[in-house]
Amino acid sequence: MGLRKFMDNIKPTFTKGGKLGFLESTFDAFETFLFVPNTTTTKGAHIRDCNDMKRTMIVVVVALLPAFLFGCFNTGIQVGLTGFTAFFYGLVRVLPMVCVSYIVGLGIEFAFAQARGHEVNEGFLVSGLLIPMIMPVSTPLWMVALATAFAVVFGKEVFGGTGMNVFNPALLARAFVFFAYTPQMSGEKVWFAVDSVSGATALEQLSTTGAMSYSNLDAFLGFIPGCVGETSTLAILIGAAILLFTGIASWRTMLSVFAGGWLMGLLFNAVGANAYCEIPAWQHLIVGGFAFGAVFMATDPVTSAQTNAGKYIVGLMTGALAVMIRVVNPAYPEGMMLSILFMNALAPLVDYFVVERNIARRKNRVKLAK
Repeated sequence: MGLRKFMDNIKPTFTKGGKLGFLESTFDAFETFLFVPNTTTTKGAHIRDCNDMKRTMIVVVVALLPAFLFGCFNTGIQVGLTGFTAFFYGLVRVLPMVCVSYIVGLGIEFAFAQARGHEVNEGFLVSGLLIPMIMPVSTPLWMVALATAFAVVFGKEVFGGTGMNVFNPALLARAFVFFAYTPQMSGEKVWFAVDSVSGATALEQLSTTGAMSYSNLDAFLGFIPGCVGETSTLAILIGAAILLFTGIASWRTMLSVFAGGWLMGLLFNAVGANAYCEIPAWQHLIVGGFAFGAVFMATDPVTSAQTNAGKYIVGLMTGALAVMIRVVNPAYPEGMMLSILFMNALAPLVDYFVVERNIARRKNRVKLAK
């Protein structure tokens, strides 16, 4: 294969001792992106196959594509366009955000890898697409760049890189711009495609009036204003099917988040303290970032719970807390971001108690056996 031969020919230049040996980690990143690494473990209990971390991340990117492509189409729909014209308009608006996210994020990742002499982390293959998908299409590019830099530096690299981070980097980027530049991320102008077209999202309408001007079908299909990748529950569920079929995401976490949100919605239906409490419990699951967070954020294998019991607990608490924040604090109708970040911090503690409980139970079995 021509590309393989080309990479083999230039590889000595980028290895230690070569003219460009200081760029070894950068070259390794490109080589392992193009080809499966030819190194394997020689001892210990490991599964040896072609699915390395980069291949896994690429599958997640594929799972994100339905929501991304529909988000581009919906961006054009919201300004009155139709067909391919609507999609092309949305793509022109969204693609620069994606490019800025990847250029800034990967640039920082490569810089840290070079400085440390480590391999380039693969995690940003997914985070680079997630960040623009959870922001309004009107977000200025400089704001996307600043949020991406904050997420990579303070959300990942200070903890040691991919696999060591405590919080989901994409959600940290969203949290940063939300609290630093609130007018651009919330309120009646949380979403707009052009200066002359603006309006409140479905969640904003629900929080203020207890009803939305969009049908439930439109909300499920995604023909409502909102962040790029969060509007279409149907497209998100297609992505969920890909993640579950390939075994990348945990169905325990995913199902538990939806169950927790629905149960908390039922509880507030019974309480009826304000107009938001009257919203059908299932409606919480198809508006805002709930479905997107449940499928692509809460299931992050690094920041979520590791034990099976912990996945149920963290998932239920994530969904319940998201709906609780929405209803109890109507001024902040979207609670999924804060809910997931809060449970990211608690997930290790949940796993600790699950493991300790299992140890105690086994000790009791030993005592009974004696």
